[in-house]
Amino acid sequence: MSNVTFLGGGSFGTALGILLANKGNKVSVYDREKNTVNDININRRNDRYIKDLHIPENVTAYINLDEAIENTEFIVLAVPSHAIRVVAKSLKNKIKKDVIIISIAKGIEEGSNLRLSQVIEEELPNNKVVILSGPSHAEEVAFDIPTTVVVASHHLDAAKKVQDLFISINFRVYTNEDLIGVEIGGAVKNIIALAAGVCDGIGYGDNSKAALMTRGMAEIVRIGVKLGGKAETFLGLTGMGDLIVTCTSLHSRNRKAGYLIGTGKTTDEAIKEVGMVVEGIKACRSFYELKEKLNIEMPITDVLYKILFEEKNPKDAVIDLMERERKSEIY
Repeated sequence: MSNVTFLGGGSFGTALGILLANKGNKVSVYDREKNTVNDININRRNDRYIKDLHIPENVTAYINLDEAIENTEFIVLAVPSHAIRVVAKSLKNKIKKDVIIISIAKGIEEGSNLRLSQVIEEELPNNKVVILSGPSHAEEVAFDIPTTVVVASHHLDAAKKVQDLFISINFRVYTNEDLIGVEIGGAVKNIIALAAGVCDGIGYGDNSKAALMTRGMAEIVRIGVKLGGKAETFLGLTGMGDLIVTCTSLHSRNRKAGYLIGTGKTTDEAIKEVGMVVEGIKACRSFYELKEKLNIEMPITDVLYKILFEEKNPKDAVIDLMERERKSEIY
């Protein structure tokens, strides 16, 4: 059995921590919020993020980082994409080089447009980095509903260790050496999920959403391949699989934020009502800037950017998409 530390006591980190604890591992959770730490240690719950959980006794929460990472073998960065650099930096000179760093965030860094594995590698160059991604809502993983994910890394040996760490009867883990494709698929699908929510909020139907998801996949493939990913990766769990679940599920905070915007709320109002980080909003800004720089056609990202940041009316944005020049269906 292994010692595993989660940095961040949010919903997905908690769900994965329970999974590992149920496998007999010793799990530590570091969180800055004292109420979250106390809820885990005293009540064996984490009601701020997921109701009705029972957290096993071999999960211990800490408000002190040094105590949480003592003797750890794996560190899971269970924080939003914008916090990855700060959290990785906080581990400098505190961990051994054989500690494997696992990131479960989906996005790219604003400003630099670096993938999150690149950000971690800049801050912790001596540690192997593994990305865990796929269609995996925390609310279902926490209650042991069958789920499949992918782990990707430049280091296949590290990916296989993480695969062995997490795999269980209800949590199947695949490896994939296409780190770029896995990360880009997980990041861009949040943009399309936001757009799918807008579509629902306006009141459009299944035809509209099917079209949006399909053409959204075209955008994912287009920019993913341009950045060095493999086209076949985007047909897998971290592309099509994650796109389906995020665009259609009531658990999806990206879809929910988009839905609220589609009903007429502002971006800020939607974020406040969701109450958690909406990764697709940050991703939309970053990938809009990136596709402009690379001259890549991403029309859904274009119009969503205008909705989010330029106050464009969502229905007018849909008209813009539908009235684009005639063309062949190509990726």
